[in-house]
Amino acid sequence: MNRRQFLSRSAALLAAGSALGATGAKLRIGLNLFSIPKMLEKNFREAIAFIASLGYSEVEPYGPYEFNSPGEIAGWRSLGPQLGFSGSGFFGLTAREVRSILDEHHMSAPSMHTSLEALQTKMSALAEAAHVLGATYVTLPSIPADKRQTLDDYKRMADSFNAIGEEARRNGVKFAYHNHGYGQHPMQGEIPLNLLFKQTDPALVFFEMDIYWTTAGGGDPIQLLEDHPKRYKMLHLKDMKELQHFKGDGGDPSQWMAMFPYMTSVGDGVLDIKGIVAQAQRAGIEYYFVEEDTVANPEVALKRSADYLLKLPA
Repeated sequence: MNRRQFLSRSAALLAAGSALGATGAKLRIGLNLFSIPKMLEKNFREAIAFIASLGYSEVEPYGPYEFNSPGEIAGWRSLGPQLGFSGSGFFGLTAREVRSILDEHHMSAPSMHTSLEALQTKMSALAEAAHVLGATYVTLPSIPADKRQTLDDYKRMADSFNAIGEEARRNGVKFAYHNHGYGQHPMQGEIPLNLLFKQTDPALVFFEMDIYWTTAGGGDPIQLLEDHPKRYKMLHLKDMKELQHFKGDGGDPSQWMAMFPYMTSVGDGVLDIKGIVAQAQRAGIEYYFVEEDTVANPEVALKRSADYLLKLPA
């Protein structure tokens, strides 16, 4: 970089800083509630008050919900002893009661995580709950393992996504897909995630990126945001203590579990958080959710993430 280029870039940075100082705009951040399930199960109202006190202004609940099938609900509860909690959805409250608690703390819930089965068979009930809650997106956190074994499976899933997206639109909500890190390695000569982008309707199917799982699967969050502007609408933010990738293609949940020890608060790891957020803003990201899966010390970890992100410009 020569002297003229240096002075030009410095002036641009100074102007950007001055603009930020003039507007005072800061990043608005949310929390995926799978970060604090035990707190929510113990006392939902107090848990929401706690995260609001840290500076979070949005939440993203996870299912199953009371309108899910009995089989889904039973399957989730059977995991209780292993997980140490069994609460999910609205934790015994109604959607209206949850909305009231969020309103008390000037919080919103723009997205709800839910299952493929619910998206395919319970859209009316799902959308009704979303409308009460004030949610825009109904979001699939992962494709069931038995439906992503081959490239043909992904082609069928793209068709399903388009159908779900159309049904969501008819019910006044939007459908989004959260990739859990798999599908980023070639399968029969094509990368499945790319196929989903190509074969789904941009007006019907949106995406939520988890920067941690994307990195674990060998993807580059900044490059993906650059390659697919306006398709990603939400980000999950957590950091990685040291750069690690799945021991495999990320298709097996046991590979996800092996990555848990490397999770850390946003800003405490090696991921380029500032660069990712800057590209996300250019790419049209609407919502930023911290997700530190069942974090052991939320009082410390979630505060550190909030403190870091709230210093970033909007």
